[in-house]
Amino acid sequence: MKTYNSHEIKNIALLGSKGSGKTTLAEAMLYECGVIKRRGTVEAKSTVSDYFPVEKEYGYSVFSTVFYAEFNNKKLNVIDCPGADDFVGNAVTALSVTDTGVIVINGQYGVEVGTQNIFRTATSLDKPVIFALNQMDGEKTDFENVVEQMREVFGPRVTLVQYPLVSGPGFNSLIDVLLMKKLTWGPDGGTPTVEDIPADQMDHAMELHRALVEAAAENDEGLMEKFFEEEHLTEDELRLGIRKGLIDRSIYPVFVVSAAKDMGVRRMMEFLGNVVPFVDDMPAPVNTAGEEVKPDPDGPLSIFMFKTTVEPHIGEVNYFKVMSGTLKAGTDLENVTRGSRERLAQLYCVCGQIKTPVDTLLAGDIGATVKLKDVRTGNTLDQKGCDWEFDIVRYPAPKYQRAVRPVTESDAEKLNAILTRMHEEDPTWIVEQSKELKQTILSGQGEFHLRTLKWRVENNDKLPIVFDEPRIPYRETITRAARADYRHKKQSGGAGQFGEVHLIVEPYSEGMPAPDTYRFGNQEFKMSVRDTQEIPLAWGGKLVVCNCIVGGAIDARFIPAIVKGLMDRMEQGPLTGSYARDVRVCIYDGKMHPVDSNEISFRLAGRNAFSEAFRNANPKVLEPVYDVEVLVPGDVMGDVMSDLQGRRAIIMGMSSENGFEKIQAKVPLKEMSSYSTALSSITGGRSSFTMKFAAYELVPADVQDRLLKDYAEKSTADE
Repeated sequence: MKTYNSHEIKNIALLGSKGSGKTTLAEAMLYECGVIKRRGTVEAKSTVSDYFPVEKEYGYSVFSTVFYAEFNNKKLNVIDCPGADDFVGNAVTALSVTDTGVIVINGQYGVEVGTQNIFRTATSLDKPVIFALNQMDGEKTDFENVVEQMREVFGPRVTLVQYPLVSGPGFNSLIDVLLMKKLTWGPDGGTPTVEDIPADQMDHAMELHRALVEAAAENDEGLMEKFFEEEHLTEDELRLGIRKGLIDRSIYPVFVVSAAKDMGVRRMMEFLGNVVPFVDDMPAPVNTAGEEVKPDPDGPLSIFMFKTTVEPHIGEVNYFKVMSGTLKAGTDLENVTRGSRERLAQLYCVCGQIKTPVDTLLAGDIGATVKLKDVRTGNTLDQKGCDWEFDIVRYPAPKYQRAVRPVTESDAEKLNAILTRMHEEDPTWIVEQSKELKQTILSGQGEFHLRTLKWRVENNDKLPIVFDEPRIPYRETITRAARADYRHKKQSGGAGQFGEVHLIVEPYSEGMPAPDTYRFGNQEFKMSVRDTQEIPLAWGGKLVVCNCIVGGAIDARFIPAIVKGLMDRMEQGPLTGSYARDVRVCIYDGKMHPVDSNEISFRLAGRNAFSEAFRNANPKVLEPVYDVEVLVPGDVMGDVMSDLQGRRAIIMGMSSENGFEKIQAKVPLKEMSSYSTALSSITGGRSSFTMKFAAYELVPADVQDRLLKDYAEKSTADE
């Protein structure tokens, strides 16, 4: 195939909510470009996209699919993304490496929460957006209503390029106000009949044409002057103005299609080929050093690995974007992320599972390679002497967690290897070996997301696994000062063990003054601080240790051992075995023996004294609380609010946003375990939410009592 330059390449992400018809539209696009001779269907499991076994099993997209089309001497690289919110990571990746987003809207359902989420992502990445109103022939499709909804949600930049003469089952023709022509299709779609606009539609068509011309002219002073003088622009001038408007996101063109009947698809393809920005029209990406890197075929060679799949009979397939330079098959590159060297022996242009070998790919192009040794998703590979690195994909935080384990314990290592590989395929599957919780925690975007992973592990890798409720990473702390002492004494022939430690514990907060005087009952304890250790804890908070020993009661060489004993209990709190935090300890007295005192004696004495003091300091259990933001349709807001309040949520605020209601709340992590599933059930899948760690807060007294009881029972059972 021809080698395309950056001013001949257009990179496009195909996006939309679940059920919007992206896969069907992708199939029609490939057919119209001559890439395939016959259109497949989702029902027949014969589409170019959705070719993995799990996608055929469930009947929906799980992975993004890369395909290309040569159209009017241009190369269109398209990434067809899953629509379900659970697989949003694919859309984030696709938008990060492409230049334009085509957002497909199901004409029967209009703007859904998923549509709005995708639009937000495109906005955050500053990407041009085109809307394709699909299923214009649907039973419930109401074009005018959907457009009104779009303008309410996305604003006045929504600009019609086409409108149907009839929406619903009778759809077979439209008015194109860019071409100023009527397009009509037969029952089988395909190539339309092009006619003049009927007289009864001319006024409406001219009104929309003028709106399009004005929107295009706004982006170029010369075009604006001509528009004011002549109130008309040529088709080429319109294209130029729209392209500039797309780049600065001042115009969102709207097309109407019926992908299933192949109506309007070719015309939209013509627009993509003729009008949307080329790779070198867009602002240059920035590397990690903050330098702009233009897609220059003559520049240093640098490629960014944005996607990995594992395919039968092939193994790992690595997808990349050429950020700069000219890549030839057989080139040796340095992986600047991992410090290794790789040879890209084979290069491919990809169309689903069909891979076409190529010799050369230039800056801005997208391709794939196989059989690399040490490459991960997100790595940058450069020619020798170039040290550019890219970090251009920002994945959303996970929303759903489960502990995962193999049915057979001996398969734990095998499972870890599989999960590591699957994280490479979808980085929003996050795997953590939690030392604290003693579980393997699998995080994702929702129940569907993790269920899909389970299906693949059990069916592709033949390894049965179990999902458990993840334990909650509670924390322990104290709320008042307390003192304790402990003598560790052990004699068993020969040298014995002896160590005695007296200490005071109190809650710690940043900036608190040095310890001075404490009073417990009728006793007063004055502190003389010799030195202070601030120990930042890996799990948050601090342990502060003040050495207040006077008169050599404990030799300085034993202080580190006492601190180790304190850390033993900070790592396994006395109440529930959870990590403790934010405690200050003053070691003020003790005793030692000239022969029997040693490090282990003082470690044990320090640990036990700390445990006793901690229990006397009105200890409390803290739980992780998350900031949760829920976007819901107004008709189910009451039900969603009731559900949140049943989860011990504190509602922080409510507002309206583009036709949806937004609820902001603080919710304990314990109560969010099944929220993804519950919200989908309450709202019929029309809502979405995000959650972000906020802080640790005290659990209610009844919850603490239950936690202490459960821990006591577990400890008794383990003895």
